[in-house]
Amino acid sequence: MRTVRAAAVGAVTLSLVLTAAACGGGSPTGGSGDSPRTLTYWASNQGASIEIDKKVLQPELDKFEKQTGIRVKLEVVPWSDLLNRILTATTSGQGPDVLNIGNTWSASLQATGALLPWDAKNFEKIGGKDRFVDSALGSTGAQGQDPAAVPLYSMAYALYYNKKMFADAGIAKPPATWDELIADGRKLSKDGKWGLGAEGSNPSENIHHAFVFAQQHGAGFFTADGKPDFTNDGAVTAVKQYVDLMAKDKIIAPGNAEYAQNQSVSDFAKGKTAMLLWQSAAANLKSQGMSEDDYGIAPVPVQSGTPGPGRQVNSMVAGINLAVFKNTDNLDGALKFVKFMTGDTEQKILNKAYSSIPPVKSAQADPAFATPANAVLKDTLAQSAAALPQVPDESQFETAVGTAVKELFADAAAGRAVTTASVKAALEKAQQQMPAK
Repeated sequence: MRTVRAAAVGAVTLSLVLTAAACGGGSPTGGSGDSPRTLTYWASNQGASIEIDKKVLQPELDKFEKQTGIRVKLEVVPWSDLLNRILTATTSGQGPDVLNIGNTWSASLQATGALLPWDAKNFEKIGGKDRFVDSALGSTGAQGQDPAAVPLYSMAYALYYNKKMFADAGIAKPPATWDELIADGRKLSKDGKWGLGAEGSNPSENIHHAFVFAQQHGAGFFTADGKPDFTNDGAVTAVKQYVDLMAKDKIIAPGNAEYAQNQSVSDFAKGKTAMLLWQSAAANLKSQGMSEDDYGIAPVPVQSGTPGPGRQVNSMVAGINLAVFKNTDNLDGALKFVKFMTGDTEQKILNKAYSSIPPVKSAQADPAFATPANAVLKDTLAQSAAALPQVPDESQFETAVGTAVKELFADAAAGRAVTTASVKAALEKAQQQMPAK
């Protein structure tokens, strides 16, 4: 899922949502009630700016209107606002007809009852469920239930590295393990430049990396029966290892503790940092003036050995899903729009624009997605990525743990000790914020 998610979604908010009677979009004041020939669409901020997203999307929406006569009112919503906006819409009934959601939120938003279930009948209206790749369908809702959304963009994390900075430091190849990354990062952290960029004030990025580190330690944040388990040894070790890249290893600038969405990408594009861990970053880097010849791409490092297919987890299954509010006034139009956005033509156009991978099999086969960089991302998604837990409280988990990591980065930046005990205490505090069962 693309960053940044809401920084604070309280348990009280979700408890209200979970008791709401599926009151989604399409209201006379918030949806398409003004005309059956109009849809309201909330798109997530995928590019380097909201304006870039509008330039990408508006021509496609105009194309849809020309084909169907249905006008689409577009609003690109920043990730910092999106989750809270959606939760508010599920309770107020004043939301859009169609919206983007981070794929990791699927089960949480499914639990509100506000989203249209994608049963066989609805899938048939957009060409069938078997058009989508299995890994993308795995992050569309709780297991055993009809999906709450359909995949739109697929992404994976990778390590991006500045070729010239590596060559100048005498580093011949990208690091494959975290020990190698730390060693390389120390060589590269000099003359006002740093080895690795991060966004410590971005809860979404924090939880993604904490989850991957935990997976590499054979741990998770929930028990087998779906109960929060944030303070197990593997989870504590994982979070400490990630924050220690700043606190102990000194390869992340202390100022990165205050970084939010896209600031680490900007530093990398400007040559201020030598490495970046990011989801499908090519389009973002290009929009900020960085040539594809200037950087390389490799799998995210692992604890030991060689990363890659079937070895160890080095990404979460990232992506964006497309959902429909169940009580839209224009269900037929909304389904037509989803069919349009997930059709082969639009899948190629949009995923090229965002350097993401089409979750539609036939579109993914296009030669445009066979570049070396995309090969890394596709192999990661197919072989060595893990889906975040598809549980009803997933969005609270992301917010609570992501914010805990944010606070630990603030400690590191201020020179306060980050210890196993302080990490466990931060995660215990996060677990206490989860809704009571």
